[in-house]
Amino acid sequence: MALDVDVLVIGSGSAAMSAALRALVGGLKVTVIEKSDYLGGTSAMSGAGIWVPANHLARAQGIPDSREEALEYVRAASPPTWHEEEDHLWRAFVEHAPNALEFIEEHSPLELELVSEPDVMAELPGGKVKGRMVSTKPLSRKLLGKFARKLRPSTLPNWFTYQEQLTYDAWHHPLRIVLNIWPRLIYRFLTGSRAMGAALMTALIRGCQDRDCEFLLNARARKLVCDQSGRVTGALVEVGGETREINARRGVVIASGGFEWDPELRERHFPGPIDRLGSPWSNEGDGQKMAAEVGAKLDRMDQANIFPCVPTRYDGKPLGLPKTFQAERHSVVIDGTGRRFVSETNFNIGEVMDARDPTTGQPLHQPIWLIGDARYYRASPLFAWYSRYEKDWVKSANTISDLARKIGIPADRLSATIDRFNSMSDKGRDDDFHRGEIAFENYKARGAKNPLGRIERAPFYAVSFNRSILGTKGGARTNEHGQVLRPDGSIIAGLYAAGLSMANPIGTRAIGAGTTIGPNLTWGYICAEAILKQNRT
Repeated sequence: MALDVDVLVIGSGSAAMSAALRALVGGLKVTVIEKSDYLGGTSAMSGAGIWVPANHLARAQGIPDSREEALEYVRAASPPTWHEEEDHLWRAFVEHAPNALEFIEEHSPLELELVSEPDVMAELPGGKVKGRMVSTKPLSRKLLGKFARKLRPSTLPNWFTYQEQLTYDAWHHPLRIVLNIWPRLIYRFLTGSRAMGAALMTALIRGCQDRDCEFLLNARARKLVCDQSGRVTGALVEVGGETREINARRGVVIASGGFEWDPELRERHFPGPIDRLGSPWSNEGDGQKMAAEVGAKLDRMDQANIFPCVPTRYDGKPLGLPKTFQAERHSVVIDGTGRRFVSETNFNIGEVMDARDPTTGQPLHQPIWLIGDARYYRASPLFAWYSRYEKDWVKSANTISDLARKIGIPADRLSATIDRFNSMSDKGRDDDFHRGEIAFENYKARGAKNPLGRIERAPFYAVSFNRSILGTKGGARTNEHGQVLRPDGSIIAGLYAAGLSMANPIGTRAIGAGTTIGPNLTWGYICAEAILKQNRT
């Protein structure tokens, strides 16, 4: 028996639930289908750093910003070759993002606070050192009622807020943060409250529940359904071993995440070593594949949220936990020849790691290693804790030469790299990659006078530091309304894409620490706005 709705949303992460909430508030009947047995997608696992320029929280605190400045910054910070294809999408994002954020907070239990992080390239035209990063205050999962136990768990310690972790430096001082906020932690434990991605998705799901949204879990979309004109009218969905047709009168929104868990797609678009993935196994590219089957142009398939991850376990299986463990003093990052190639504190280190040979398409720098001394290893007790999840991830030796032999790097080259790094550390300045000099890197270094630190105390350590992927960012090419396009630029009527299922206009190069979820929320909102304004017959 077919199910008739106005809008079918495929996926249940931040982009999906933003689209669902906007459509529901607009008076439409919405069904959300989720492939796994948990709601919330990768967003529920995230730190919920949300980059939204000219937002209402900054305005309330008198922090100056504007959409015009934001667009200037996006243009300056993005790859220069992207302007022609993406500028109309950048304009749509900066125009709608402030409205989307304020709308979500108004129509859900979401409570937000400003975060003190600057733009990652704040020195560029339009950049800001404060006001564009926000995150969530804690919310109780009990708000979700029957779905309270169906909110996707996180690998992150989400009983802390994003700002609390920054303020108390939880990575280096886990006991200090507990001692400073223990009354809050007791309250959160007693009330079932969590922060970060858990709070974000609790709020979005609750907002949709309040407007009678239907949720179907363990429901996998297998095929989009089209009428004779080529308009998408619904989808065939596998639920409980049976295939059901869901008719969507006004539109289908694909927001099912990336494709990083599909081995064939991942190897095709990200050849070479991948240390680990940091997302749910259900991100297998279903949305991208279904869109392509109905004629959509897939684009930006070589883009991803590439971010350092330490090993952990999730549902009893290996997974990556995002953590900038390479941004420590007394350590360097080197390529397979033993040379440095990037500032270790560069927020976009993932983009540099993913640089490809234009002829072969293979990564230029991998295999990649982090080299540190005894002080590096002792800097965080949590690093040692997580390293136990992956045997042989960390190698050690009493000399640099012995360490080089263990990892297959020429000993003379590695020694020369360390000697040069140490000489620059003595001067307190990185002449090669200017580590710690820009506002974001200085912020992360907590204003340290010397962001380098000599590498000289045995034992010495080598840590595998190849790419880790939190989510791919390629998919269906869309216009400024979120409508999916064919290769000739024509619109596939009735089909929309948002978040990591679209050809994301902010790709591997992040322009802010929250430029995955901020745009995800915005593009979901944009898709629903377009549905509400169009296709009324």
